[in-house]
Amino acid sequence: MVMFPNLKRSPGSSSLFAASPASDATNPAHAVVAGNTRKIMLKKFLFAVLTLSLISTGAIAGSEGNEKMSRATSLESKECFEKLSRGIFKFNHALDNAVFEPVARGYRKLPVPIRKGTGNVVDNLRSLLTFSNNVLQGDIKEAGNTAGRFLINSTVGILGIFDPAEKMGLAEKPREDFGQTLGKWGSGPGCYFVLPILGPTTARDAVGLVGNTFLDPVYHITHNTETDMLIGNQNYQEHNYYMFKGTDGVDFRAKNIESFDNVEKNAIDLYSTVKSLYLQNRAKRILNSDATIDTQDESDWEEIETE
Repeated sequence: MVMFPNLKRSPGSSSLFAASPASDATNPAHAVVAGNTRKIMLKKFLFAVLTLSLISTGAIAGSEGNEKMSRATSLESKECFEKLSRGIFKFNHALDNAVFEPVARGYRKLPVPIRKGTGNVVDNLRSLLTFSNNVLQGDIKEAGNTAGRFLINSTVGILGIFDPAEKMGLAEKPREDFGQTLGKWGSGPGCYFVLPILGPTTARDAVGLVGNTFLDPVYHITHNTETDMLIGNQNYQEHNYYMFKGTDGVDFRAKNIESFDNVEKNAIDLYSTVKSLYLQNRAKRILNSDATIDTQDESDWEEIETE
């Protein structure tokens, strides 16, 4: 007698070939995977549309390299919604004074080794996104440096808490993101505006924010149910990704308390000053210029005086 172990009679059904619960399309696990797959496909489609729109509307200049780079690093950016942006800027400023700055000052009261270790772990995870953009920019040398640092610091450095790669000759380089990659490809900044909580951005960098989610392995590990099933991951959930991003933001804010205070104290029009500094900083990052804006990003905590 031939046995069909996977074919079960469903309750109330007279058919021997009724679908088993494990293969039922209505199975909750299958529904979650299918739903997530549709979301990912939709995000990819929207990202492609945004990128192509940025290119086709003239954000990318002519084919000459110098012309494209000049366009990409332009400090001129038209205001799209200045009145609205100024309102959002005031909201962000008030939120920073009420929440982010106090949290950052509390973070600075932690011992330097804890802050330094936390910053190192965040930088190590963030380097995965830098590696993706190194490759897209065709910078194979820097991609190798980034990959080498990640492998060494994740193992010898105990998940990135320490930075032995620096002592081995693999120096930490500036972060890269997809907004910078678009700039390297010749995309101009487009119009300038301010996002709630996230702060100043441009059309190019807003597309870059979306692109970062597709290029960041940390995002996919914590958001993709199919990836979780493939690698047997049951420990990392979506909130882990946002905790990582939040910690990165607090670390950055804590390193720049004095820088932010100086800008606020000396600015005649704080909104315009922040806009100018933002555009200068993005241009210099695209050029990988040695000139820096007066902020501490990947700097060592030991170089920053704390109260």
